[in-house]
Amino acid sequence: MNLSNILTIIRVAVIPIIVLCIYLKSPLFGWTAFILFCLASITDYFDGYLARMRNEVTNFGTFLDPIADKLLVAAVLLILTAKGIIADWETIPALIILLREITVSGLREYLAGIKISIPVSRIAKLKTFLQLCSLALLILSESITNISIIIYLGTIFLWIAGLLTLYTAYDYVKGSIKHF
Repeated sequence: MNLSNILTIIRVAVIPIIVLCIYLKSPLFGWTAFILFCLASITDYFDGYLARMRNEVTNFGTFLDPIADKLLVAAVLLILTAKGIIADWETIPALIILLREITVSGLREYLAGIKISIPVSRIAKLKTFLQLCSLALLILSESITNISIIIYLGTIFLWIAGLLTLYTAYDYVKGSIKHF
């Protein structure tokens, strides 16, 4: 157990609190969800950075970190959709994001079984950043009275993240296909 793994575990542990705070529609809970989501998102960067910097990369961290990322994004996408914050056409990029995460997880599991690793691209990192920004803004829309610009920006980022998600899914499948 090291600092990086502790950060990852905290990220997973805070997910139910974020979901509950989004569900309980009130400015206080909305701000709490927003702050917790932003902190959890920041740990996504720092846990890997610290593990590499301190030479503390572990099998546990390598396993749990991508799961923690997917759980955080999926849980927030689902609760925002259930509450109607993500609705109508915006469910399309949300669905693309969820489907890509499931597909890539399956591919990673298969490739790990044959000892193949495909590195994360810069576009995939940008996609993740935009997903997290989008979701943070959409969470924040629960707490601010003048929400139109926040929802607009969150929706734009969600669509861009959805398009980048399609590209990174294609890129990942293309890089994996030769190993089948």
